[in-house]
Amino acid sequence: MNNIELIATTTFGLEAVAKRELQALGYKDLNVDNGKITFSGTERDIAKTNIWLRTAERVLLKMGEFKAFSFDELFEKTKALPWDEWIPKDANFIVNGKSINSKLYSISDCQRIVEKAVVEKLKTKYKVDWFEKTGAKYTIEVALLKDVATLTIDTSGEGLHKRGYRDRAGDAPIKETLAAAMVLLSFWNKDRVLYDPFCGSGTIPIEAAMIGRNIAPGLDREFASEKWERVDKSFWKEEKREALKCIDNESQLEILGSDTDKRSILRARDNASNLGLEDDIQFFMKDMRDVDLKDNYGVVITNPPYGERMGEIEEVQTLYKDFGLKFKEFKTWSIYVITSNENFESIYDRKADRKRKLYNGKIKVDYYQFYGPRPDKGLK
Repeated sequence: MNNIELIATTTFGLEAVAKRELQALGYKDLNVDNGKITFSGTERDIAKTNIWLRTAERVLLKMGEFKAFSFDELFEKTKALPWDEWIPKDANFIVNGKSINSKLYSISDCQRIVEKAVVEKLKTKYKVDWFEKTGAKYTIEVALLKDVATLTIDTSGEGLHKRGYRDRAGDAPIKETLAAAMVLLSFWNKDRVLYDPFCGSGTIPIEAAMIGRNIAPGLDREFASEKWERVDKSFWKEEKREALKCIDNESQLEILGSDTDKRSILRARDNASNLGLEDDIQFFMKDMRDVDLKDNYGVVITNPPYGERMGEIEEVQTLYKDFGLKFKEFKTWSIYVITSNENFESIYDRKADRKRKLYNGKIKVDYYQFYGPRPDKGLK
């Protein structure tokens, strides 16, 4: 198999987390940039990374990269790329585009030029004048940044946050990729209690359970490149078979999720059940102020209401204050909170040990991390 270049895309702030995931999967010589990590692999790695990456948004096949200051230059350099090695005669291909700080700023014109160049390249191989586009989907993207054009094909299809388990989402759901990143950025491990006091439809507890049991996030879904001729079907079967072998069915998890909304709890239970995790997570309807907990080195990871998206600002501030009072008595717990409220530390009445800027969808948020002491040996 020939080496290819792949790009794992991420939302802003998660590049380092995705890089660590790739390193854990055995990839080296990673090139990290804003919102993406470029790495080398083979066709088999298209299957492996789509199945295993928890915090990446997509896996793209990098076809080429070059400077383009004119449409003629964009056309000729695009046409020179090996599209015919990947795209079959009946492929249903479309072209998306974006342009930032580039002379070629008209996205629609760039898309049209790239599509024309791809068609001309394919004509040289297939000797036809018309492509019916009835086969597998190939989404091409031309991305221009400071006059450098990067041409890719999306191997994922739907974004990698679409795990397949969340049939029902709440009013303000957090993306599965961000929830997984919050867990991976914390000090939680499968031997410690995890509690989400504002669990909504259960995304954070479910992602934690998947991490605790080492369940590959893409195990129960399909990807665009599964239907590509170039990517051997056996790669997908073998990688999914290996992922099944990696599941930890022995560990005992203690994960809790509460919410005051009955519908959210019912959604959360259904979502966990879709993965067979209903015995690993206890979802219950209760105000976090009234939840009984032990001071046993537990970990809170949560995405509370922000004020701008649900509820009144004053109510949210009262909630944050009571949240701080609640966990002041639990000296051994570590607390991780994501919110867009820039005054969270003063309302919570504690300075964060670390604060990380992230994005929840289009909302700029901070991930506040309050560290508890290390657990004593023999304790969770």
